Amino acid sequence: MEVDQVVPLPRLPRVAVCGGTHGNELSGVYLVRELLKLQREVMKKKQEEDSKPALVLLVLSNPRAMQQCRRYVDTDLNRCFTHATLNGPLSDMAPYEIIRARELNALLGPKGSPEAVDLVCDLHNTTANMGLCFIGYSDCDWICLHIFRHLQREMPDTPMRFLHFDVSNKESYSLDSVGKHGFAMEIGPQPHGVVRSNIYTAMKVGVQHMLDWVRLFNSGNVFEGGFVDVFTMVKHIDYPRDSETRNITAAIHPCLQDRDFCLLHPEDPLFQTFSGETVRYKGTEPLYPFFINECAYYEKGIALSLARKRRVTIPAIRVQTEQEQQANEQGFASEEEE
Repeated sequence: MEVDQVVPLPRLPRVAVCGGTHGNELSGVYLVRELLKLQREVMKKKQEEDSKPALVLLVLSNPRAMQQCRRYVDTDLNRCFTHATLNGPLSDMAPYEIIRARELNALLGPKGSPEAVDLVCDLHNTTANMGLCFIGYSDCDWICLHIFRHLQREMPDTPMRFLHFDVSNKESYSLDSVGKHGFAMEIGPQPHGVVRSNIYTAMKVGVQHMLDWVRLFNSGNVFEGGFVDVFTMVKHIDYPRDSETRNITAAIHPCLQDRDFCLLHPEDPLFQTFSGETVRYKGTEPLYPFFINECAYYEKGIALSLARKRRVTIPAIRVQTEQEQQANEQGFASEEEE
């Protein structure tokens, strides 16, 4: 893809900002609540006719978990959006989050359909020292990559990375996968069940810049091409465990703790056992660790994840003209008929 080649993309008339998918990740909970309070006033403001503002849907994703300040009630909602889970048989004893996932899919989707919202931004917190991360399933979604690049320019003092989970659309499991475009905005470190002003503010500013970009895009601005460093997840590493009890026998090594996205080389310290011994990284290539010692991942058997970094070229983009959009819609209809 040439950097200077301008790619026309469909308008983004409907954007969803979701918080509380995990009920104890409080920056998103409080931010969406605040935005809901302001929404009526914002909707009353006159917009320029040619700006064609996006409709912003504000969603509190997991109200029961929020009420209890827990990650989830029955099962992790942010693992419930695979094609199989959304479309399989539903029993009378289905977990609450499975039912809620289908409600959200009906509201924002259906996933993979022309009726799905154009962009989903799902707000999350991590206990790991990861700064502000976009997490997406595609490394060639020019909309998400351009939004990320816009935030990088507008928030130069905030550490920012783009994480890519290489998973197919059917197997993609998180709420953001319901939209035509989508990403999770993950910000930390922040303890679960706590809200920190600096983390909340970074999220608020990031969401505002994202919505500003969407408005500019819909208004016809051309965004120049360039490059984005993308971290593609390679594998997870579990804690050392007792072979019989399965209890963990070590913690993240002090030399690695809080050093998310610092290159981990073979033989670097990885864990420190509870008896004081150092366990070293036995991989064959240097990789970038992230979600280091994430509190919520103890139950998932993940001490940290490792990623490979590469530079992705992104083209210049602009919104499609009405004629281009009509031609695309006719082409889509023809494909369906075939």
